[in-house]
Amino acid sequence: MHQVLKNIGFLLIIFSVAIIHGQVLQNQTKFTVRGKVLESDTRNPITNVNVEVNGGAYTTTDNFGEFRIEVRIGDELTIRHKDFETIYYTIKSSERILVEVEPEINAITDNEYLSKRSKKIQPQFNWYIDSAEVYLKNDAKKSINFVTQALKLSNSKKENAQAYEVLADVNMYWKQYDLAISNYNISLENATTNAVKLKLASAYKENKNYQESIQVYNNINKRELSNYQLVTLHEGLGNVYKATKQFDKAISAYNVALSVAQKHIITPKITNLNSKIAEVYTEKGALNEAEGFFNKSLKLAESENPKRAVEEKIKVADFKNKNNNFSSEINLRKQALKEIESIAQDTVLNNQSPLTPQRQNYKIGSAYAYQNDIGNAIKYLEKSIEEADDKEDLIVQKDATRKLSEIYRDAGQFDKALIAYQSYVDLVDKLYMKKEQEISQATKFSKDLVAKQNRINSLESQKTLADTKYQLNTEQTKRQKLIIYSLIGGLVLLLIAAFLMYKNIRQQRFANNLLALKSLRSQMNPHFIFNALNSVNSFIALNDERTANKYLSDFSMLMRAVLENSEKDFIPLEKEVELLQLYTKLEHFRFKDKFDYNIHVDENITIKDFVIPPMLLQPYIENAVWHGLRYKKTEGQLNIDISQKTSNEITITITDDGIGRAQSKALKTQNQKKQTSTGMGNIKKRVSILNEMYKDKVDVVVSNYKALEDTGTKVVVTLKKY
Repeated sequence: MHQVLKNIGFLLIIFSVAIIHGQVLQNQTKFTVRGKVLESDTRNPITNVNVEVNGGAYTTTDNFGEFRIEVRIGDELTIRHKDFETIYYTIKSSERILVEVEPEINAITDNEYLSKRSKKIQPQFNWYIDSAEVYLKNDAKKSINFVTQALKLSNSKKENAQAYEVLADVNMYWKQYDLAISNYNISLENATTNAVKLKLASAYKENKNYQESIQVYNNINKRELSNYQLVTLHEGLGNVYKATKQFDKAISAYNVALSVAQKHIITPKITNLNSKIAEVYTEKGALNEAEGFFNKSLKLAESENPKRAVEEKIKVADFKNKNNNFSSEINLRKQALKEIESIAQDTVLNNQSPLTPQRQNYKIGSAYAYQNDIGNAIKYLEKSIEEADDKEDLIVQKDATRKLSEIYRDAGQFDKALIAYQSYVDLVDKLYMKKEQEISQATKFSKDLVAKQNRINSLESQKTLADTKYQLNTEQTKRQKLIIYSLIGGLVLLLIAAFLMYKNIRQQRFANNLLALKSLRSQMNPHFIFNALNSVNSFIALNDERTANKYLSDFSMLMRAVLENSEKDFIPLEKEVELLQLYTKLEHFRFKDKFDYNIHVDENITIKDFVIPPMLLQPYIENAVWHGLRYKKTEGQLNIDISQKTSNEITITITDDGIGRAQSKALKTQNQKKQTSTGMGNIKKRVSILNEMYKDKVDVVVSNYKALEDTGTKVVVTLKKY
């Protein structure tokens, strides 16, 4: 006896250790928890909040006040920020954490605080999304309304994706699978995430779009998935293969998921996957394999929370029922009933739950009936009927009443069988009426959801239309700007082309002027040379060889200077004066008895600062001698005076007291009248071209010198600095 007690105690210790070990493994399982930190008054997100797991991971909130961090059950989060007191939170589940804080008033002045409190509170996008998630399982209409408001405030594709994901989650929970598929797809169009892809594949499966579900699962890049998501993917594939009776593929997919879950100690998934593999083996008819996996899942479930353990016991009990192992089934269901009583104290079980006491009592009574234990069968069926009536569970009450009627009938208690059958008929009528009401309500509910979905689609269409109009306006503005810029560019190019043409024309004109000046100089020099040689010829005719040689010597010096300057537009005034002195000397040498001359240069002139076109003054001196002084009856006078009017301007005055221009013209022969003065004509052209090229640099005025018989001629040349 002592040995037996010792063995029992040893087994209890092992069992306790196993339970503790299972809890430790569960607590060691890491998962990602999402959270958000908001101001309680304004609902504004708080950025850069420090979020830390004690002795573990660290992160901060983003611009939306959101954070994600890897934790285990029981971990303590420390949430710190300079604007509020440090918050400590213990992780209890994977549900989203919402932290609402109040700013420290002491950190700001009273005026600043009152100003902040007086601001109009504007609901934010994230606030509506959080509200939609809160009401997701309790009030679909309210949840969808919050999503609608969130979409109105959405300012980015990321926010659109988040809103449609939550909307699809609402549709999935309320079994609107077609709408869920549509909304998950819209979410993915705005922002692609693997989490939403996994949800979309699950929605396709629930809507019996099995091939589409498999395609979505297979197109997900497995390398981008977390370990938990990888388990979810293979589990989802197994669910699809199970639904399509492809049992071998389903088992293979479940085993891959189970291998990943075991490797990374994802305890809840290990339990579920063992249970699902057992269910597939059951449907396949491989009962021994199914029993082995059910035993594993049952042991694993006992190390989890009580509700999960009860759920697995009921699954195993259903399996025992299919194998006609009614004694084990009854034992498991009785254990489940005791545990359901404790669960019901903290959790409300609706009539659709397989964990309700009335349903378990009905199945226990049915199992006793299969064993022909009439007394216990009637006892548990009556208890089921009583509980179902108390909880208004017409379906279980109907099934239990019918089973009770059949037992009474088989036992020969026909009166009781008839009474039970009449109750069964009444319950069928009630259930029929209730179903009609539920169908009507479901139809109305479905219409309401569809109407709200249409409203959201309309809102999205309006936003799309607004975006399209905005894009069109933007494109139109861009086109208008492009046209304006093109016109401006074309105008600039046209102006540049015009400027270049003008510059080219000006350069061409300048070149032409240079060519013309060169041509005029080439015409002037032969003219001067011709006149000089005539003088030499006259000396030779008079047999005055000595005078001719002297004249030729001075003439050669003059010609050398003229030829040196013939290619230049301007020469220093100093050189021009030297040329004038030499030329005038030669002319005076020929006509000594006709005139005398005087060249005067003002002492105040800095003669080196001025330049003058070469041979500009020579033709005027030549005209004075040849057409004025030569015909004078008495000796004449030729004066050349150079004086400075301003700092930038000098005046060269050439005067003679000859017969004047009018008498000189009258003395010309008929042949001379037909010819024009080549020298004077060239001078006028040169002055005109030079003034065009150098902006009125030279000015020439010719007038009578005196009001006498011999009027003479006065030439005033004004020369500006170059």
